[in-house]
Amino acid sequence: MKALRYLALWVSAGLFLVPFYLIVRNGLALESEITATSWTLFPASFHWENFTELFSDPAVPMVRSMVNSLVVAVLQTVGQLLFCSLAGYGLARIPYRYSNVVFYAVVATLMIPAAVTFVPTFVVVSTLGWVSDLRGLVIPGLFSGFTAFLFRQYFLNFPHELEEAARIDGLGHWGTFWRIVVPNSRGFFAALGVISFVTSWNQFLWPLVIAQDQDAWTVQVALSTFLTAQSLNVHELFLAAAVSITPLVIVFVALQRFLVRGVTETGIKG
Repeated sequence: MKALRYLALWVSAGLFLVPFYLIVRNGLALESEITATSWTLFPASFHWENFTELFSDPAVPMVRSMVNSLVVAVLQTVGQLLFCSLAGYGLARIPYRYSNVVFYAVVATLMIPAAVTFVPTFVVVSTLGWVSDLRGLVIPGLFSGFTAFLFRQYFLNFPHELEEAARIDGLGHWGTFWRIVVPNSRGFFAALGVISFVTSWNQFLWPLVIAQDQDAWTVQVALSTFLTAQSLNVHELFLAAAVSITPLVIVFVALQRFLVRGVTETGIKG
């Protein structure tokens, strides 16, 4: 039975890695090898000069788009962890008259399709002059109702004893949050940080509309330019895809141990 489990894990891992193998294989191959009728496991030789071709392509500012994506993803992740954790803690631990009303209003935003708010958000951003500006890419994503909901569920199950000890020492809600709650919730913060970073990095539609100048492109918008009705640059597209997922792999490998813990600590089941 144990052998079957390991076999299933190896097969699952192999299937999961097939797309990554195809991306790297095609990214380091010639165009003719990718579109050839006969398939080979590896190209005749690895063409490392494809990296130079990718990063020197004048039509696609790959380095600039990677930097833009990194800035947007980091700022949105930090913003969501800050604002959503404060909102979640307030909803879970600070009693006031309309706390339930505010909570239900936050939950209600999760039921509104993104397509409904897309145009109003664009009108606001355009009116503020943030088109083709990092502010237009970052600020609309600094808060997430779903992330606030997850923080609230987590803080509902946070040990009251630790907070009561802090109150005895003279700390208020603000001091208790920063000096007791946050240091004892690093795993959960890291888990939601990974999810927020990956989500922000993979955004496409909003950056496509807002980033109308090349200098404001994110990496997902840059990837789309390799595949148009006028041209099809296959090997650069695959190589750019491999390069673009590298930060995600690094973040995931570094913080993967927090993901399962974060899901189990949300308290959604209760």
